[in-house]
Amino acid sequence: MAYLQGQDRADYVQDMFARIAGRYDTMNRLMTFGQDVRWRQYVIRQANLPAGGRLLDIATGTGDIADEGQRQVPGLRAVGGDFTIEMMQAGKRLPGRETIRWAAADTLALPFPDATFDAVTSGFLMRNVIDVAGAFREQWRVTRPGGRVVVLESSPPKDNLLKPFIKIHLNTVIPTLGRLITGEADAYRYLPDSTQGFQGPDELAATMRAAGFVDVGYQLFMFGTIAIHVGTKAEE
Repeated sequence: MAYLQGQDRADYVQDMFARIAGRYDTMNRLMTFGQDVRWRQYVIRQANLPAGGRLLDIATGTGDIADEGQRQVPGLRAVGGDFTIEMMQAGKRLPGRETIRWAAADTLALPFPDATFDAVTSGFLMRNVIDVAGAFREQWRVTRPGGRVVVLESSPPKDNLLKPFIKIHLNTVIPTLGRLITGEADAYRYLPDSTQGFQGPDELAATMRAAGFVDVGYQLFMFGTIAIHVGTKAEE
């Protein structure tokens, strides 16, 4: 669960995603009322990829962001990396994703040379890693100078009039849907727990800057519960 630390947390996350791989995309659409599709489109636009460029989508899951990149950017060479093989296997069965290069990859030790990619993207990765700063340093390493890193992540609800309703959605609606759709209520209790215990958007932006990124900013969606951060690796 969200309170686990270190390797125990990493092992739990890997096993959890393996168990829900077959219904992961369905749950994303239901939990977000279909808005996750729009967020992924925004991620690719913010990545500012050139035609024929190279994209790494880390924690790619079933390859949604990598696939969106191929839709938007002519000739894109997309790599989808994940440490949960079952998620990528589910993605490989989806139409149009045979052109994605799938790779077993741990975000804390990416198996790619320095300055390989024009952009690195991730969706709902960072609150699951055991070393957020280390993950950003690896993403910085494999991004070419002038390239961007774009991070789609859930964000703790703000203290405002909507917070009680958001917490009902997080703590009651999502686990109930998870139990009905996937049979894995425990996995969908982890989601609100890890979200509410994660860095806020300003803190995450500061972590990106500390890892070496410049021009860091973010945009909030869905009443502030989703943040998309963008940072650039400075030109040499």
